[in-house]
Amino acid sequence: MNANCWVQYSGEVAEALKEEIAVALAKEGIAIVPPGGNDTGCLGICFIASPTGGAKFPFRNGEDYVIAVVMALSGTSQLEGWGLLLAGAADVLYWTDLEKVALQIKARFQRKLFVDQLFENSVLGDVVVGMSRTWRSLLRDIAETAHFGDTPILLMGESGTGKEVTARLIHALDPRPQKRDMVILDCSTIVPELSGSEFFGHERGAFTGALNERQGAFALADGGTLFLDEVGELPLTLQAQLLRVIQERSYKRVGGSTWHRTRFRLVCATNRDLADMVQKGTFRADLYFRIAGFVTRLPPLRERAEDIIPLAHYFLRRMSGSKHPPVLDDAVCRYLMERSYPGNIRDLQQVIARLMYRCAEDGTISIGYVARNERPADFTKLQDWLDDNFETLIQRAVLLGVGLKEIGRAAEDCAIRCATRLENGSLQKAALRLGVTDRALQIRRANSRDLTDRQIDEVRPLN
Repeated sequence: MNANCWVQYSGEVAEALKEEIAVALAKEGIAIVPPGGNDTGCLGICFIASPTGGAKFPFRNGEDYVIAVVMALSGTSQLEGWGLLLAGAADVLYWTDLEKVALQIKARFQRKLFVDQLFENSVLGDVVVGMSRTWRSLLRDIAETAHFGDTPILLMGESGTGKEVTARLIHALDPRPQKRDMVILDCSTIVPELSGSEFFGHERGAFTGALNERQGAFALADGGTLFLDEVGELPLTLQAQLLRVIQERSYKRVGGSTWHRTRFRLVCATNRDLADMVQKGTFRADLYFRIAGFVTRLPPLRERAEDIIPLAHYFLRRMSGSKHPPVLDDAVCRYLMERSYPGNIRDLQQVIARLMYRCAEDGTISIGYVARNERPADFTKLQDWLDDNFETLIQRAVLLGVGLKEIGRAAEDCAIRCATRLENGSLQKAALRLGVTDRALQIRRANSRDLTDRQIDEVRPLN
């Protein structure tokens, strides 16, 4: 393994021990480097010498992958680890001996870098569009589960959030050699009288009209992936029939007496609350726990607003085909950001399609291309960027005892990170977007790092 990481220390740590730590990490292929100016998303290690009860460690960068190592041999509580995770740590290790800690760090870095490599593969396709922390964190969990496990996966979420596309991602990341295709079955369109044939297949002559034998979804998915879309729409009678197949991987065709074996990865999706349906008796609890090996909720587009423009650009490129895609002017971008999307990503795709159809040959999409019935009735509301989510975050900070200066500094740091990410790491373009000079932005980032370094020996209790 060859990896670079930054290291910080909280509390008094002898220089000799710091040198030993550097040597131990180097033996595992991990080199310590100083933090740079554009190091978002780096690997990091925070060695904490003596945490106090309920400690909250001020991590240098909330977007880095940081492992916290608690070095105190006594006087620590396991509850402190949860506080460190809340503060931004990816994992918390407790000091036993240096070699063991170095091996633990190496294993976690290797896994993180491997999942990062999965993100760089073209196999991720449409799903990777978007850089919001919510979406990328969810994708990491899905990618890890898809590649390293075979447990059934349940995808929850509103209509249009990308459940089928995510299911295709899970199938693509499945490492089985010579795996077969993914079979999709929309449970909301199944006719009850033909449901047995749809799932299990049938023998010739099993019923009127069965002129030939037919393979059902379980046979077709053998060696591949079975995606049951809208699984919450299954009637109770059919739910009972699926239990044995999912548990034992064996079934009989309709009209047949022979047991057939099948092996497939099961992915289910629904826009319903299955746990609530279990409580109401409209979905079997035993089936729910068979399909819910790993449950994840795909966020609606309103919860990943920073992905709206990247998604819009993606749809423009895809709809343009071989032609150069048109450009969205700033007013249209603002309109897209402020617009509501009850149909989520599918809704946004249709909006972009309507803009594309009206676009002239000059290659720029302006607000005049927005259909009249879709234009905002009160354009002054587009200037109102403050909403309940912002106030909720500020209220939480106030309740936790965070001071006004720290809240302002955190807001500025967040704005800088967002602008830099939107401009693909260009400080000059980010500064222009934020209405400051690039020099001012560089100074602000430098001061932020210096302040964090000065705070690094502080361990503040959670209120």
